[in-house]
Amino acid sequence: MNYLLALLLPPLSILLAGRPIVAIVSFLIWVPAIIFSGGLGHPAFIVLAWIIIFERNRDRAT
Repeated sequence: MNYLLALLLPPLSILLAGRPIVAIVSFLIWVPAIIFSGGLGHPAFIVLAWIIIFERNRDRAT
């Protein structure tokens, strides 16, 4: 479910993955990136969110 949320709202999925500081910083960068680039920067934030979610799931499994 968190991977689907990462597609729509990457900062929120990062926050739910347990990284509040990274979520705040990414939100502060994500909003202007969406506004000024017309959404071209959005895939970079999706990749960041997926990496953080993957690491959380990997750490939880061990």
